[in-house]
Amino acid sequence: MFSLISFVFFTALVGLVSWLKTRKDDHAHGAGYFLAGNSLTGWVVAGSLMLTNLSTEQIVGLNGGAYLNGAMVMAWEVIAAIALVVMALYFLPRYWAGRITTVPQFIERRFGRGMRQILSVLFLFFITIQFLPFVLYSGALVINSLFDVPGWLGLSEETSVWVTVWAVGTIGSIYAVFGGLRAVAISDTVNGIGLLIGGFLVPVLGLAALGGGNPVDGWARILENQSGMLDPIGAAGSNIPVATLFTGMILTNVYYWCTNQQIVQRTFGAKSLAEGQKGVLIAAVLKLLGPLYLVLPGIIALEMFGSDLALPDTAYPLLVEAVLPAYLAGFFGAVLFGAILSSFNSALHSASTLFGLDVYKTVFRPQASDEETVRAGKVFGGVLAVVAMSLAPLIVHAPEGLFTLMKKVGAVINIPILAVVVMGVGTRRTHARAARIGLFSGMLFYVVFSWVLGNRIGGFEIHWLHSVGLNFVFMCGLMALLSRLIPAGETSDEGVLRPAVSGWWRLAKPMSAALIVLVFALYVLLHQLGN
Repeated sequence: MFSLISFVFFTALVGLVSWLKTRKDDHAHGAGYFLAGNSLTGWVVAGSLMLTNLSTEQIVGLNGGAYLNGAMVMAWEVIAAIALVVMALYFLPRYWAGRITTVPQFIERRFGRGMRQILSVLFLFFITIQFLPFVLYSGALVINSLFDVPGWLGLSEETSVWVTVWAVGTIGSIYAVFGGLRAVAISDTVNGIGLLIGGFLVPVLGLAALGGGNPVDGWARILENQSGMLDPIGAAGSNIPVATLFTGMILTNVYYWCTNQQIVQRTFGAKSLAEGQKGVLIAAVLKLLGPLYLVLPGIIALEMFGSDLALPDTAYPLLVEAVLPAYLAGFFGAVLFGAILSSFNSALHSASTLFGLDVYKTVFRPQASDEETVRAGKVFGGVLAVVAMSLAPLIVHAPEGLFTLMKKVGAVINIPILAVVVMGVGTRRTHARAARIGLFSGMLFYVVFSWVLGNRIGGFEIHWLHSVGLNFVFMCGLMALLSRLIPAGETSDEGVLRPAVSGWWRLAKPMSAALIVLVFALYVLLHQLGN
C-alpha cells in the first residue's frame, strides 16, 4: 500500500508542478503551443531532451544488453554526446537563424514544399508505427511487473496490458495535446530529477548487496569476477565492434539528436540560441553519466544472478526487485512511469506540430489561422494517441515481434532523412530533384541490401551498422552525382546554409571540446579496467 501511495504522490506532484507553471500560458497560438513561447531555459531544455530520449526501452533494454554483452553497449549513450556537440555547434545555429518550428519546414526552404511534405509524412509514419506503440507496450510491461497489476486488479496478463496502456496513454495525451511544449518540457524536467535519483540508487544498492552492505566491496567483486564485461571496446564479430562507432553508430546518433523532430523541437522552444546550446551540451554531459544506470546494473545483475537468465531483458527488473526497499518501490515506479510518459507525450506533441504546420497548414488549409492550425494539431494528436493505444497491446501477437519490425522500418527511414539534411545543409550544389531521388533510392537500397541480401557483399557479411554507413555514403554520392547531371528545376533558398553568427553561448566551443575529450577518456579508462 505504501508503494502505491508514494507512486501516486510523485506522479501527482509532477502534474501539479506542470499545471502551476503553465496554467497561464497561451495554448491557442502556434508560438505558445508548438514552441512554448520561446521560454525554455537551458536546464529545462536539457531535462526535456533527456526524458524525451529515456524510456523503458532504454532502461530495461540497455541493461539487458549489458548483461549479455558488457559495457560495449554504452556506445548508444556515450557516442550520443558527440552527436549533441554536432547539434550545438553545427545544426542548431542554422535552425535558429531560420526561426523554424519543424525540421521539414527547414528542408522546404532548401528543397521546396514537396520535400517538406514528404519528410513530414515519413516523420509521422515513424512516430506512429516505430515509436509510440512500443513505448506504451514496454512501459505497460514494466508497470505491471513492478506493481503486480494483474494480481491487484484480478485480470489476465493480456487484459492488464490493455488497461495499463490506455491509462499511460490517456495521461500522456493530456500533457501533450492540451498542455503544449512547455508543459511537456517542465514535466520532463521534474521527472528527470526523479529518474536520476532512482537511476543512480539502483546500482549503488546493487553494489552494496554484492559487497555485503558496502558498495566499495561490491565494486571490488565486479572488478575481480566481471572485469572483462567492463571493456567497451568490442572485437570484430561482437555485438558492437569498435569500428562501427565511426560508421553507423555515429550516424544513427546524429540523425536522432540533430534531425529527429521530437528531439530537436525542444531546442526550438529555448529562450535564445545560447540557452538552446547550453541545454544541448548539458544533456551531453548527462549522457556521459548514462553508463552508470543504463549499463552497470546489467553487469551487477550478471554477477548477482549468473548467466542463466532465460530472458536478458529481465535482468534489470529482477535487480530492482532484489535490492530496492519496499518503501522506495512506489517512488521508483513513479520515476519509470514518468520516463514512459515523457517519451510518449513528447513524440505525440511533435506529431501534433508536424501535422498542424507541415500537413494541415500546407496541404489542406493554407489559409488557416493560427488558432485553427493549433486546433487541428491537437485533434490529430488525440486521434494518433488512440491509434497508438490500440496498436500497442497487439505487439505480443506479432509473428516476429513487432519491435524487430519497427527497428527495420526505422533504419529504412532514418539514415536517408539524415543524408538529405546533411547534403542540404553542407552543400550549395545539391538541388531538390537530386534530394528527392536520393531519398527514395536510399530507402530502397537499404531494404534490398539489409533485408534481401542480408548485409552481404560478395558472400561476406558486414555488421548492420556498417551497412547503415554504406547507405549514407551511397546516398550522398548519388545526390552529388545527380546534382551535376540533372538540371536543378526548383530554386532553393541557400540562405538556410548560413548559421546564426551572434548570440552563441560563450562556453559552447570549450565545453564541446571538453566533452569530446571526456568521451575518449571514458573509453580508455574502461578499456584499462576491462583488461
